[in-house]
Amino acid sequence: MLSIRVVKTKSNARAVQLVKYVQRKTIVVEHIGSARNEDELATLKATARSRIDKIIQQQSLFPSSESSDNVLLLSKTNYIGFYYGFLYEVISHLQKLLGYTSLKIPLMNDLVTMRLVEPASKLRSIELMELYFGIKHHRKEFYKSAKGWLDLKERIEKKIVAFAQKEYGFDFSLIFYDVTTLYFETFESDELRKTGFSKDNKIQQPQILIGLMVSRDGFPLGYEVFAGNTFEGHTILPILQKFIKKHKAENFTVVADAAMINQSNITELRNANINYIVGARLGNVSSHLLSTIEQKLVKEDGFTLRTKTEYGYLVCNFSEKRFKKDTYEMEKQIAKAKLLLKEPSKTRKTKFIKTDNEKVSLNIALIEKTKKLLGVKGYYTDLHEEIVSNHEVIARYHDLYKIEQAFRVSKNDLQTRPIFHFKEEPIKFHILICFMALAVSKHIELKTGASIKAFITEGKKITDARLFNTITQKEIRLRTDIHQIMKDYLLKIGMSY
Repeated sequence: MLSIRVVKTKSNARAVQLVKYVQRKTIVVEHIGSARNEDELATLKATARSRIDKIIQQQSLFPSSESSDNVLLLSKTNYIGFYYGFLYEVISHLQKLLGYTSLKIPLMNDLVTMRLVEPASKLRSIELMELYFGIKHHRKEFYKSAKGWLDLKERIEKKIVAFAQKEYGFDFSLIFYDVTTLYFETFESDELRKTGFSKDNKIQQPQILIGLMVSRDGFPLGYEVFAGNTFEGHTILPILQKFIKKHKAENFTVVADAAMINQSNITELRNANINYIVGARLGNVSSHLLSTIEQKLVKEDGFTLRTKTEYGYLVCNFSEKRFKKDTYEMEKQIAKAKLLLKEPSKTRKTKFIKTDNEKVSLNIALIEKTKKLLGVKGYYTDLHEEIVSNHEVIARYHDLYKIEQAFRVSKNDLQTRPIFHFKEEPIKFHILICFMALAVSKHIELKTGASIKAFITEGKKITDARLFNTITQKEIRLRTDIHQIMKDYLLKIGMSY
């Protein structure tokens, strides 16, 4: 039976020892340490009790309130590092709210977490999980299980839409759609990775096209991947029709930019009972329609005009601020064109220069047409004015910036691009992980008002110190206090600590 003995030393300190008594002899099993005051003595006694529990592997029937593995003597403690355990717990909680954890694929959830905390390749993310959180995954596990994860895309999208309905009141009445391109660090193309019009200005590198749908709040709802040379106007119908079928949605309105509008798309949207609000390229309208806009639209700030066209109703709006900006841009381009005309050998393609039988001159007709449209912005819709007013059409279209914001977060904070995968399956899996992370990120932004980068930065300030007790041979973790900024964030996302 082990006992704790306290004896005085020659230096008048008190030594705490573990001893046992055999045939009336005292045998010192272990020297715990020497105390020079009452606090040190209490700490050493508590450490000795923990040591006895470990040796006999049985807890005392009458545990002392002082007995704890967390009682430390600094001279017997080594600092071995820290983890971001708090941040991991918070993101795990949010993934649970979104329904991700119900898929029961911990590695997939952890890859989403790493995409938020520190975006990296999948294999590097596995290494960082152990470094940041003490969670171990093996490369073989990733290669073996990731093959079937793409089959979960539809289930994940349904969970995200259900969350948007519950948390943000999404009702399918209004959906925003846009596309972006993601390039690859290679110059080799294949069936999916193709060169095309690049929004990242990487015209020499192959890319893919991503179509994304978001709610009015900017919350992501679904996406599709297209070959890099796909014309963006050809993407809107397939993705919307698939979304309608998946969620059995009816009679909703899609908001998209001008690239999505053509007569074929308009016909298909009407046949599918999909209402639309899309941007109009007024530079392409007929001379008759241009004349109507010039004559009937009052050139005063905020005035609108609605007229019927083959694309539906054209709603035009005049803005003083836009007029000043357009005028400045036009004058700058005219000045540039005139300058180039003085040196024909240096003439290159410019907006207000035209070439006729190798004769270069100022395009007066285009300048006059441009002047008529200064300060004017147009929007097409099939919604009658008694259902949606002109100002509501304009306001809804202006909300399209939220999808552009989602693309910026995805490309910059979540580092969706460039993509280093070369096969279709890993590429699509990468996009799925980024989409899942985007939903978590947007929820954090909407609830806290902070960017995902700011939220992660504040979360990283709360660390778990890893301390190793050389007496008990156990690791102990001590968490720093949660500061007020993070407490406020937690309150807003419905968590308490």
